[in-house]
Amino acid sequence: MTDVQIIAKCCKALGHPARVTILRHLLQADRCVCGELVNILPLAQSTVSQHLKLLKDAGLIQGEIDGPRICYCVDKSRLTLFKNLIAKLEAS
Repeated sequence: MTDVQIIAKCCKALGHPARVTILRHLLQADRCVCGELVNILPLAQSTVSQHLKLLKDAGLIQGEIDGPRICYCVDKSRLTLFKNLIAKLEAS
């Protein structure tokens, strides 16, 4: 995937306030989070799952299976890459 594709995919994933809220919460928690994401958003479980899928597809979060549930955390290396690519845009 090229730098431009990574930027576009991450920007698309962050293009909804609920997904920004999820990412912010995961960063603040600094640990894997399972069911509590549904409690912080006024959205149905299925909608939260869709938002998580987009963030995961962009590589911004990771999901690990923990028994019957999936725990999510931020992929900090991908987030750092995204930040660096954005900074390069400004320097160009």
